[in-house]
Amino acid sequence: MIKILHTADIHLDSPLGTLALRDENLRQKVQTATRSAFQKIIDLALAENVRALLISGDLYDGTQRSATTAAFLREQLNRLREKNIAVFYIKGNHDAENPITGNVNLPDNVRVFSERGEKVQIEGTDIFVHGVSFSGKHAPDSLLDKFQAPEPGSVNIAMLHTSLAGSAGHDNYAPCSVNDLTDMGFDYWALGHVHKRRVYSQSPFIVMPGIPQGRDIGEAGAKSVTLLTVDNGRISIEERHSAQVEFHRREVDLTGADSEDDVRQRIGAGLLDAVRGLCSENGIFRVTLTGKTPLHWLLLRDRDTWEETVHRMAEDIGRLWIEKLDFHLEKQSLDQADAGAVGELAAMMRDIFQEEGFQVQALAGMDDVIRQLPKSERDKLLPDEASRLSLTDTLAQSGMQHIVVRMKGAGQ
Repeated sequence: MIKILHTADIHLDSPLGTLALRDENLRQKVQTATRSAFQKIIDLALAENVRALLISGDLYDGTQRSATTAAFLREQLNRLREKNIAVFYIKGNHDAENPITGNVNLPDNVRVFSERGEKVQIEGTDIFVHGVSFSGKHAPDSLLDKFQAPEPGSVNIAMLHTSLAGSAGHDNYAPCSVNDLTDMGFDYWALGHVHKRRVYSQSPFIVMPGIPQGRDIGEAGAKSVTLLTVDNGRISIEERHSAQVEFHRREVDLTGADSEDDVRQRIGAGLLDAVRGLCSENGIFRVTLTGKTPLHWLLLRDRDTWEETVHRMAEDIGRLWIEKLDFHLEKQSLDQADAGAVGELAAMMRDIFQEEGFQVQALAGMDDVIRQLPKSERDKLLPDEASRLSLTDTLAQSGMQHIVVRMKGAGQ
């Protein structure tokens, strides 16, 4: 029985994006999170006594560099060398543009596959590992023709950094289909590039392990690596958690909450439940308050106070930090606003909102903001024209509500 560990997209020294960095203790954990995750991967490899570690691209993170990255990497890989554990590594798009990729003197237990395509036998086994590296930071064409044929009568593992047929938020590199991979005749495809874990097929195994350490709320959830067990030529797999810090979204339903104590109790219960579900040592949460409550106006008016309250509650629980507190409470219709100045303002804003000129101006303002975002964020926010119109409408309605809230004051 032989064990092999498969990971990808480690992005060493990649900065984690979070609004919760005002906490000094969290800042330290976040700044070292990708290294901590890689160290956990090495720890797991040693604990499971694996024969090989597969790194399917993007060990590094673009142009990010650190004076200590090379030393850290050699130290961790040498831990595997001391136990005769082989490391197989293909370069992905981020590795190709990293300034230290070609300058790190890796231990002799590490095999870096070339862009020409190679296959290597794991010593003392009938398992062959095939791999193709990126030759540059772009790979617009398929790399499948660079793979050598599977070794007959053996277990054949192929390593490929690919977007497959395309994935939102990821550049379309080394494109191919699941059927293309199936037809190649390999027993296990050790993929990388897409940061969300997915098992595309079990016959043969086609596995995207996902990023082992999420870097922002867009990479939310528990992160992991994949442990293969090869027993008499048959492969089975397990998911093993790897992240030092997890990002999560959490909704707290305040429907019917009629007192501030009730609100605090519901938020506290939600946070306690959230921390019990963590697979990692720490969690960074974006909390969203939802539902219809008679306290709607007060909660919005005093959102700064509630933000501080929720931060303190998380601190008291421990292992938990709040990245952001969102308010998606069901809103009172502007038609129901009080008479008088506030009602007149609400009616005026409602009329302006219906005017074609306002709609055009609002869409233009939205486009100006969106152009300043990276492509990956644009793909998430505005995958199509309908989402552009919907988001513009939502933000405009929210702005009107906010103005009414501020004017109504404590009377509601």
